[in-house]
This record gives sequence, C-alpha cells and structure tokens, in this order.
Amino acid sequence: MSDLKSLCKIDAQTNVRLASVSKQFRAMAVMLLVHDGKLRYDERLTDIFPDFPAYGRAINIRHLLNHTSGLRDYEDLMTPDNGASPEKIPQIKDAGVLALLKQQRATKFVPGSKWEYSNSGYAVLAMVVEKVSGQGFGQFLQARIFRPLKMHNTIAHERGKNEVPHRAYGHARTEAGWRETDQSPTSAVLGDGGIYSSLDDLAKWDEALRHHKLLSEVEMRPALTPAKLPAGGGAGLTDKRAEYGFGWFLDSYKGHARMWHFGETVGFRIAIQRFVNEKLTIMVLCNREDVSAQGLSLKVADLYLAR
Repeated sequence: MSDLKSLCKIDAQTNVRLASVSKQFRAMAVMLLVHDGKLRYDERLTDIFPDFPAYGRAINIRHLLNHTSGLRDYEDLMTPDNGASPEKIPQIKDAGVLALLKQQRATKFVPGSKWEYSNSGYAVLAMVVEKVSGQGFGQFLQARIFRPLKMHNTIAHERGKNEVPHRAYGHARTEAGWRETDQSPTSAVLGDGGIYSSLDDLAKWDEALRHHKLLSEVEMRPALTPAKLPAGGGAGLTDKRAEYGFGWFLDSYKGHARMWHFGETVGFRIAIQRFVNEKLTIMVLCNREDVSAQGLSLKVADLYLAR
C-alpha cells in the first residue's frame, strides 16, 4: 500500500522514490548538455566552478559520472540530525553538498586511479547541470527528459516547492508494527536520488533508451563503456572490480550482458535490470525496507533467462 493512512493499494501509476536509480537521469541530463555543445566530458570541475579548491583541477565530468573522482562522501561531512522527527529533519541540498566539498582540501585518492561509489559526485553533477543550463535541475529534467517522453507523473521532488502525484511513502517494520520512514537528512539532495516515478513512466523511459529517443546510439556509447582504471584500481561495492558507465552498472549476469542499478534509501528499495540483447527489462519498486529489490529482480531474470 502507498501509505498507512489511506491504505491505498500500489499500482502501475504509483510514484515511488527511486533513490540511486535516479542516477541514470542525472547522467542523461549531463549527456544532453554534451549533445548541445555546452559541456565536455573532459571539462574540469574548476572550469565550471572557478571558486572550487585547487584539488578540483584534477577532477573532470567523466570522473564524476563513473565514480572515479575520489570526492569525499558528503554524508560523512554532515552534522548529525540527533534523532529529529521526519518533518523537522534539517536536510542538505545539492548546493549544500557543493559547499561542503569546497571546504575540503583533497580527494580520497587520485581522480581516475580508483573506482569508489560516490553520491557526492552526482550531487555535484546536479549543480553542474544548473550552472551550465541556467535552469534549476528539476526544471531541466522536466523540459529535456520527462515532458518529451510523456513521463507526466515523474518528478524531482523538492519539499515545499512541488508535490508528488500518486505518492507512495517509505516504511520500515519494527517490533511495534509498521511505521513511516520516508525522509532523512539527505532526502532533499536531487543529484543522487530525489526522483519519484512509477512503473508506467519507467516503461516509457525504458522504451526511450531502447529506441534512442533522446540520444543516438553513438552518443549513448560513453554511458555504456566501463571506466578505464590502472591495474589494481577496481575497489568497489564487492570484492571484484565493478564495471560502471554513466549512471549504470555494466557487469554481466550469468553470461548475459546487462545495464542495471539499485537504489536504497530510508523506506525504499528499488532495482532495475535491463538485459538489452534479450529485450528484457525488470523493475522492482518497494516502499519498505525489509525486502531486497535487487534479489527479487534477479529471481525474475532467472525465470526468463532459463527458458
């Protein structure tokens, strides 16, 4: 169900917070600016933000897109929320993330030398899109992605500025029963996970990717090319080297090529698996924390791929 008050059932039009699955839309926004000739993948962070510290000279847009920038995790730099109630949680935004990073003096490792998943990088990318396009990040997404693809219910949610239609709220199971756990101190950061969407709208997104409605096949190629790293630079979420492009994990599954992502945030678990050669896309949207959306999506994949 979408929430504990209305007890409305979730359906294909219900909008769920996508968490890090949102990164594919951030990457597409950047790629559209490259398409427009307003941005380059080798453009440095200090080229876009001249007041950024000197360490930003070694970081380019490609590093931010494929998680090789070495930026410090903004979550580790934030002030603790001290257990405030959801509606009173002080929330950081993308501009706040950029400000925190401007206070640092170095990266965790030499940019381009190692892969390490970075929410900070994608928050900075949202600010890059705003600076280069002259539009708010959510406005850019609406104008260049959501409206052209008729994803009418998909939205980059900004509390107090817009409302999510057909919204599902996040939940957690406790000893006392279910409780709403929908917001956290990082929930207002749009760059790494603030999009809400539905199965219906995500099907339109999947179709657009399949038929190259926004970018040509050649223009999409960088997004589907794993980051090049020196030997020994592949530390990541697992013990093996992670293959990541722009907003997509690219490692195969049981010999089948795929592009995929998962999302985990307070109250939500999300997964999308795209097996392009088989023309199979699996999406799992959960507004509860006690399930593995990724595990469920792969169980569905096993049923199909075993045929």
